[in-house]
Parts: sequence; structure tokens; C-alpha cells
Amino acid sequence: MEMSATKRLHSTDPMEAAAAVHVIAQEIRDQVHRVIVGQDSILDQILLSVFCGGHTLIEGVPGLAKTLIISTIAKTLSLDFTRVQFTPDLMPSDVTGSEVIQEDRMSGTRALHFVKGPIFSNVVLADEINRTPPKTQAALLEAMQEGQVTVGGQTHELPRPFFVLATQNPIEQEGTYPLPEAQLDRFMFLVRIGYPSEQQEIEIIKRTTGGSVLEPNEVIGATDCLRIQQIVREIPVADHMIRYALRLVRSTRLEGSSPKFIRDYVSWGAGPRAGQYLILAAKAQALLSGEKHVMPHHLHAVVLPVMRHRIMLNFNAQADGIDADRIVEDLVKTIPLDSAA
Repeated sequence: MEMSATKRLHSTDPMEAAAAVHVIAQEIRDQVHRVIVGQDSILDQILLSVFCGGHTLIEGVPGLAKTLIISTIAKTLSLDFTRVQFTPDLMPSDVTGSEVIQEDRMSGTRALHFVKGPIFSNVVLADEINRTPPKTQAALLEAMQEGQVTVGGQTHELPRPFFVLATQNPIEQEGTYPLPEAQLDRFMFLVRIGYPSEQQEIEIIKRTTGGSVLEPNEVIGATDCLRIQQIVREIPVADHMIRYALRLVRSTRLEGSSPKFIRDYVSWGAGPRAGQYLILAAKAQALLSGEKHVMPHHLHAVVLPVMRHRIMLNFNAQADGIDADRIVEDLVKTIPLDSAA
């Protein structure tokens, strides 16, 4: 990648800086694809959340390179990366860190010293987050929302940028602890990974059973990443697009104006964070697409990962085989853009 793209990222000209993000995003994709075969939409969704400063929950069966995608993206962004394997015996202090007693050999005095846990990193992979009890899951709440942890009455700031990218296996439910709604809502996206195509799987086998191993090159650094997050927020969005996003969100709630299928199948609708993340993600989608303002197709591209984990279905939905994706898709078809004007 030409150095000019990174330099233009810090330009005072908003148009030039936005164009640089598009170039950088493509270079990141190219570098990740040196390691990862396919999974284009998954990569883009993770990039969107990173560029927005959000957190992502990735759901998929074992062996679909969830961990590898995350670690590879961290390398291309030149960010510190830590992986925490969540298990039933994991304690909150194993994640956040703890205070230990240390003795000063010169004076002989003892004092408490805080030893940082693995959460003190730019990119934290919470692997199989639903295999640890709620007490340890809750250790992530303050970090994800406030960018800090509190231990022994002392607050410790986390490095910036800071992202939690968590994974969970949707198949095995024995011995798991489903994430509570409050913690699910703190994830900007819920990304679902499917199986690769036959041709992609052939390429995966070739790459992983051969002698050569490709490594991605660094594209940008932490400062550049923070700058992109700033540029995302500066992308203009029309009021009617905000009203449309809000209409989509409010229509999931059990109110008089909600569609019949919402009242039939939904027990709890999306909260205010859904509208915030819809607009923020649509801005980032516009940047990745090389456009300078938010259009309806940008919002439609992010509505599923933003909304699917914020809609709680009732027993009728389960009995009829209706999932949250189906609800969101029907909602987009039911509520046209011109109804928000």
C-alpha cells in the first residue's frame, strides 16, 4: 500500500480522508486474504465494528477460522492481541487482573501491586464466551462499556483502541451459560459464520497442508485506527435516514404501531442502542463502499448483524420455526424508506 493513503487519512480535507479509508480497507482485506480463504462478508462486518469502535460476537461451529480471522485482522492493524479461553472455572480476576502483595527488598515493606490481566490489550478474543459462568462474563461489562476496569476500588484505563471480539458455538448447549440480554446488547454486531463453498474448502486444504505459510503485512497502527473511528462519525446522514432507522427499531417493540408478526412472535424488542449502532454502522458501510454519505442500501447491509441479537422471540416463534433473522428481514420489507419521510 502506498504511504500516501495513510498520510491522507490524517488530512484536514474530509473528502480526502474518507477516500483514504476506502483504500486502506481494501488493503486490509487483501492482507487478510493472504491467510483466510473467502468469508468476505464476515471480514467486512468485523471491519465495520472495528472502524466504529464497537464489539462483535461471532457465532459459528468449530473449524471455521473464527479465531484466525480475528488474530489476522489484529496483525494487519498492528494492534496488541490477547486470547482468553473461557472455561467454567475461569474467574473474573483471570480476565481483569488482580492485586498481589509485593515486598520491597530494600525497605522490607509490603504493598499491594496491581497485575494487569489479558483484557489490557487492543484486541481481546473472548473464545467460547458462553462456557464461563455469568460472574466472569460480567467482568467484561465495564470494560466493554466504559473502557476501564475497577479492581480493589482503583480504576484502570484500558488501551485505546479497545475491542472485544467474542466467539460462541451455537450447537453445543450442554454446560454453557447463555449471555444475558444486558451483555448481548453491548455487542454492536452478532456475526454468523457459515461453511465455506466447495472451491473455498479445496483452497483451504491446499494452503493448510502445504509447506509455505503466508503472513499478513501491517497496514495501519493504533493511531490510524482511532482516526478512522473519528472519520466514521463525521460522515453525514440525512434526517429521514435517521427516522427510518428509528422506525425499524421502534417497530420491533410491542406497541400499537408494530406489525402483526411482531406482536405474534416477539416478546421483547430492540432498545435504543440498536438505532445508534444502525446509523454508526451505516456510516462505516458507506466509507467501506467508497461513498461519502449514508444511503438506504448501507443501512440494509448492516441491519441483520445489528438487530438479530436484540430481538427476543416468544414460544410461538419457536413453535413455528421463526428466527430473529426472519423477523428482521420481514421488517425491512414491511417498512419502506418513504414511510420515514
